[in-house]
Amino acid sequence: MAPMAEKEIIQTLRDGAVVSPAPGVGAAPGAASGLAPLVPWKLQCDVSARFGVTLAETERLALEAGLLPARYQRNRETLSLEDQLRLFRSRVAVIGCGGLGGYVIEELARVGVGTLTLVDPDVFEEHNLNRQLLSSPRALGRSKVACAAERVAEINPAVTCRVHPLALGEENAEELLEDCDAVVDALDNVLVRRVLAAACRRLRIPLVHGAIAGWFGQVATQLPGEDLSPLLRGSAQGKGAETRLGNPSFTPAVVASLEAAETCKVLLGRGTALSKRFLSVNLLDMEMDQIRYE
Repeated sequence: MAPMAEKEIIQTLRDGAVVSPAPGVGAAPGAASGLAPLVPWKLQCDVSARFGVTLAETERLALEAGLLPARYQRNRETLSLEDQLRLFRSRVAVIGCGGLGGYVIEELARVGVGTLTLVDPDVFEEHNLNRQLLSSPRALGRSKVACAAERVAEINPAVTCRVHPLALGEENAEELLEDCDAVVDALDNVLVRRVLAAACRRLRIPLVHGAIAGWFGQVATQLPGEDLSPLLRGSAQGKGAETRLGNPSFTPAVVASLEAAETCKVLLGRGTALSKRFLSVNLLDMEMDQIRYE
């Protein structure tokens, strides 16, 4: 895009941006003066259409100019404008677009991660309907990654999806992941999880792991130089405890939300990652424990 065109777009966004008070009760007069002006969604769409640029480009220019797309205004008490721009510039791969992956994709798209690489070879089947956010009777027989990309386009069209309707394996893992800033493990097969963890170690890309079975789950993060493979246990066929304990709707929602939060922390360099420890989730007794491993 030509610099003159960028300047004109930014000025148009500035002219239409609005200032709103900070959320919360009893904010002092003038408390919002330090907050970034908000770019309404209609303005973002109008500018994209007028100048023939994508919504992603419009969002990038707004954030770089110190303007916040209004859809993220409830992020700003948690995330700074710089954080929001960093999320927009981030590329995250979600491996598996079913029970865990559907919720992870939804939450990362809504929070504003700019590029999602979606990898899953499967189509939706009837047994997915009890728990997989992206499934529906109309989606039966359709590609999970295609449905995921459609959902992202519906809830946040400024997010770019790179869709790969194929299985991750030794032969393609590094090619799929090489330009990503973080990877989310939303798989249901231990053998493939091990391949994924090894590829992330070689590429030195942070990996956020999640697994579920019945009322239980676990979450951990493998940072560059670390190895979470001791956590990856299952049968010789690669299936874990979910084959015995089942998968109700609420467990993937909880564990995927923890994965999404952990991914944002890794991307932003905020908080303390689940490094060399995992979070054990027991929804039956409402207990969460941190357990260290080597």
